[in-house]
Amino acid sequence: MDGKRRPGPGPGVPPKRARGSLWDDDDALPPSQFEEDLALMEEMEAEHRLQEQEEEELQSVLEGVADGQVPPSAIDPRWHRPTPPPLDPQTEPLIFQQLEIDHYVGPAQPVPGGPPLSRGSVPVLRAFGVTDEGVSVCCHIHGFAPYFYTPAPPGFEPEHLGDLQRELNLAISRDNRGGKELTGPAVLAVELCSRESMFGYHGHGPSPFLRITLALPRLVAPARRLLEQGIRVAGLGTPSFAPYEANVDFEIRFMVDTDIVGCNWLELPAGKYTLRLKKKVQGFPGQGLLPPLTHPCPQTTQCQLEADVLWSDVVSHPPEGPWQRIAPLRVLSFDIECAGRKGIFPEPERDPVIQICSLGLRWGEQEPFLRLALTLRPCAPILGAKVQSYEKEEDLLQAWSTFIRVMDPDVITGYNIQNFDLPYLISRAQTLKVQTFPFLGRVAGLRSNIRDSSFQSKQTGRRDTKVVSMVGRVQMDMLQVLLREYKLRSYTLNAVSFHFLGEQKEDVQHSIITDLQNGNDQTRRRLAVYCLKDAYLPLRLLERLMVLVNAVEMARVTGVPLSYLLSRGQQVKVVSQLLRQAMHEGLLMPVVRSEGGEDYTGATVIEPLKGYYDVPIATLDFSSLYPSIMMAHNLCYTTLLRPGAAQKLGLTEDQFIKTPTGDEFVKTSVRKGLLPQILENLLSARKRAKAELAKETDPLRRQVLDGRQLALKVSANSVYGFTGAQVGKLPCLEISQSVTGFGRQMIEKTKQLVESKYTVENGYSTSAKVVYGDTDSVMCRFGVSSVAEAMALGREAADWVSGHFPSPIRLEFEKVYFPYLLISKKRYAGLLFSSRPDTHDRMDCKGLEAVRRDNCPLVANLVTASLRRLLIDRMRKRDPGSAPSLGDRVPYVIISAAKGVAAYMKSEDPLFVLEHSLPIDTQYYLEQQLAKPLLRIFEPILGEGRAEAVLLRGDHTRCKTVLTGKVGGLLAFAKRRNCCIGCRTVLNHQGIPSECPGGALLAPLDAVPALPGQPARGCHLHQVCAVSRPWAAPPLPSSQACGLLTQPLTPRPLLSILPAHPLPAVSSPEPQCPCLKNGPIPAPQRGVGAEGQGPAPTVAREMAVLTTHPASLAPSPGRGRAFPRERVGGVGSHAR
Repeated sequence: MDGKRRPGPGPGVPPKRARGSLWDDDDALPPSQFEEDLALMEEMEAEHRLQEQEEEELQSVLEGVADGQVPPSAIDPRWHRPTPPPLDPQTEPLIFQQLEIDHYVGPAQPVPGGPPLSRGSVPVLRAFGVTDEGVSVCCHIHGFAPYFYTPAPPGFEPEHLGDLQRELNLAISRDNRGGKELTGPAVLAVELCSRESMFGYHGHGPSPFLRITLALPRLVAPARRLLEQGIRVAGLGTPSFAPYEANVDFEIRFMVDTDIVGCNWLELPAGKYTLRLKKKVQGFPGQGLLPPLTHPCPQTTQCQLEADVLWSDVVSHPPEGPWQRIAPLRVLSFDIECAGRKGIFPEPERDPVIQICSLGLRWGEQEPFLRLALTLRPCAPILGAKVQSYEKEEDLLQAWSTFIRVMDPDVITGYNIQNFDLPYLISRAQTLKVQTFPFLGRVAGLRSNIRDSSFQSKQTGRRDTKVVSMVGRVQMDMLQVLLREYKLRSYTLNAVSFHFLGEQKEDVQHSIITDLQNGNDQTRRRLAVYCLKDAYLPLRLLERLMVLVNAVEMARVTGVPLSYLLSRGQQVKVVSQLLRQAMHEGLLMPVVRSEGGEDYTGATVIEPLKGYYDVPIATLDFSSLYPSIMMAHNLCYTTLLRPGAAQKLGLTEDQFIKTPTGDEFVKTSVRKGLLPQILENLLSARKRAKAELAKETDPLRRQVLDGRQLALKVSANSVYGFTGAQVGKLPCLEISQSVTGFGRQMIEKTKQLVESKYTVENGYSTSAKVVYGDTDSVMCRFGVSSVAEAMALGREAADWVSGHFPSPIRLEFEKVYFPYLLISKKRYAGLLFSSRPDTHDRMDCKGLEAVRRDNCPLVANLVTASLRRLLIDRMRKRDPGSAPSLGDRVPYVIISAAKGVAAYMKSEDPLFVLEHSLPIDTQYYLEQQLAKPLLRIFEPILGEGRAEAVLLRGDHTRCKTVLTGKVGGLLAFAKRRNCCIGCRTVLNHQGIPSECPGGALLAPLDAVPALPGQPARGCHLHQVCAVSRPWAAPPLPSSQACGLLTQPLTPRPLLSILPAHPLPAVSSPEPQCPCLKNGPIPAPQRGVGAEGQGPAPTVAREMAVLTTHPASLAPSPGRGRAFPRERVGGVGSHAR
């Protein structure tokens, strides 16, 4: 193609029509629109020249090579994205998966087939994404303008359009809302069209509406306000205009109109787009491989490919079949460490950043492709990770900022990066005046800033967070994800990693981080391993919980950008689906001023028959109850009849229904509602996804399909909540209260049907009884003795009851409880059987202290133990191992204090209590936390009065143990010191010096990893050496997933882990420790000097804490609970 192309004029030469050549035949032809656009570009050249000069100056600093901040050798070639293949826009399409869509206001750019260029600023959509080859793309989408609707006032004619446009323009100008960006008219067009409001059934069909198109998205709000106040129209006075769809985000408006959904694949057809000139951005390779471009506009982002296209030329592929795949996205997880002061949380104005560790993953691969540790001051090497050390903190920060631009991640994750890591880095760079640091997004020259944000909902309450702008990159803070999606007792990284992964952090207390930094390269290496693990765990959580896959599928199902799922609530997802369905039917969504209004009656709860049931209890559950009710009865905005409307419209009784709450809706024979159509599409799509999931064998595709069916289920269930949100986009009390009214009616009818059919008179052995019902389920006692019989009767009853309700409402058999303890409403427990009648799945607890998070673990453990005895121990022939594991820690304990002191004054940090031997207020835990839960469990069995007398009164409560917190006598003046576990030689704070004979104790361990057939022992001994002798142990592959290294050491004497056969002789300059002469060291006895004077740490206890991958709550062999473990700096250090 290049050989056939005619050479054009040189740089700076205007088009031929401006050169005035008499001999050129083409001069007589009128100039094309594209040539006029190019001519106008020259007039804007001076305007861009200064901006380009500033960007080039910034770029030279960002690269950091000229001044030696970031030498080229510090950049690993593997960190770069793959080289983009040659691409000819005239003959090849550009296909990529868009990950994020936003907009900006900037100068107009020429695009093939686009409108004439305007001299002012215009809104431009911007889609960031990735191709199948992993090449980053930024697509500038031109020509789309914001608009909204308003009903035409009575008497409005087409000749009034110009007058209304002129008056609205003048009103906006007087309002002084245009700003410097607006140099032309604010209102681009006012058009007359036919539409219909979606709120209520009117029976008259479409009516005249005005579509008002504006120049900028931010002009929609003032235009809406001015129209509501009233605009003068010649011949019509000053009517007020009600806005429709004026509260829709610009991005959502564009995506709805173009049928683009979140994270789907977009195609720019050949010949319909242009590629921007490639600039040298952050040293990306392959810059000279791009073909000649069609216009001279330079790149403005760090993406490898940057294109311009007209909005109507973008092709959106629905996420089905081959377009369900996910591109090889780059995911970066990072963590920082700060050198704080004792007892003070780190402050960016004073406390330095000492380490930043990062891990990079290509989506679809199993292991990270990069592990990088940036440290302040030298650090010892770490196997499997690249370590780069800097003497100045400014260089450390600049190196990480440059690394971000080189690696170019699509998704950035971590733990609490939103409220700590990212704001701290930016604030610290500002304190140190590192001017080029905060350019972390993909737009060149655009700084990342910090702003405060607040979110409030009924589910989460009010949450104040910080937001760091990183345009073009998606931030997935795993802490925020877990807070939103999971109910856990503790949300520390240590607790959630143990809960979901069975792994935990490196055991480094925050109080010793500064000491490790001030030590040597080995102590800083230990800190780097700790930091790398803190960056690795969020990446593992992201994969294990399928957070990214589920988010992508939810964005596809609901049609919103990926960032909306992470920063917005539930309503925007329903609005997007509602707008898409309404657009096809010519319906418009009104702007409703939401105010907290009247409440409505919720779901019904059948009064429970309290007691302990030693017979099977079958549970019948309505499948997708609320969506099914809305579909069965056609409940929607578009079918709602206002009071008296049925008579005015002449509707017969078979054309509308009256709900249990007295509201009226037309039936599907008159009009099928939007919401039922949306729900049918969602549920049918979920059935297809589940069917494909059952057949699929590819693991990655199974993840996508599983995430899709889950997103479809959640989306369907959220539609009801959208209608009931009193402070929302489109609340409708009539729909929400009718749904719950039908639900209450169905639960009562199910109870009546079951108890009337399954009776002795009808031939059954015993009469059935519904012992409890809640929202969408009923629990039935059929009187049979076996789980198998209860399952069979449950399935039979579900099918029979389903026939009494309209489609698609269906009652299904869900599970059997046996035995079953029913305490009160929403409080019960039992062994759950779902599929196999001979094996229970787990012990299920609802509303009890065993699963509640507002009690200490002592209560949960005791309640769980009691339930085990009531439910599991009475069925010894069955597997008793299904009790929930609840060992999470609480952040405080209640200590003893003077009488009358408030509980909050007696709360204290657990570690502080241990270190200072403070006594625990056992009476508080007995009376305030244990008594009521135990009574709730045993009162249904023993009776109200007898339960308290048996449990909390009597002889077993007369003897009380009083704990004292201080050691008396001379021991009050004693001081704890570290000592050798063998000969008890006192050690200094730096560990074992070279002249200490205790240093030879671990010398034979160095030879063990090299012994044949001893990999397991070698790995365990490597752990011991790395902690007890960091100066001598070789580097550990801490960033690699070693199964042996992650296992905690078993508590046993030190020399018992040595191999049984004799070790080879190991020469060591250190003298032999005297305690080794008499053979293996026996475990020390309890007591310091005499029995009862306080426990001395045993060898087994000390060895249990010597591990490089510890667990803060590791199970102790032979015990039924967990005990805290802490790493220590030298051999023989006390555990506390």
